Amino acid sequence: MQVILLQDIKNVGKKDEIISANDGYARNYLFPKKLAIEANKDNLLKLEAKHKSIEHQKALNIEEAKKIAEKINQITLDVTVKAGENGRIFGGVTSKEIAESLEKEHKISIDKKKIELKETVKTLGGFSVDIKLGDGITAKLVVNVKGE
Repeated sequence: MQVILLQDIKNVGKKDEIISANDGYARNYLFPKKLAIEANKDNLLKLEAKHKSIEHQKALNIEEAKKIAEKINQITLDVTVKAGENGRIFGGVTSKEIAESLEKEHKISIDKKKIELKETVKTLGGFSVDIKLGDGITAKLVVNVKGE
């Protein structure tokens, strides 16, 4: 019997996968526990529509990420921090501070985890930061650290 899984089942298959299951296993275990539904014409059409919807949403997300990447590539972000002699910063500039500055100055909301900062910046000057926006789309943000 062909069934469509509604959840991931260990050693059986993943959600929305069509598998062949024994009649007894399907009727006595999968269907009563609502782990699967029968793969009839209606359910297959619903599954196909669901996949199309997911693909469409993914395409929209990619377009949005490309637009954001274009904006970020053109931005030079200025971050002002307290600094001592020799251009050393008290504390440092973290990805959290970069994300907050980007939100405040340019109204672009980026999760701090998407900002790839190898280590906290502890010197004044300019540097480039990679921002991963998902689906292989990466933007480069130029950050100028200025002292007070």
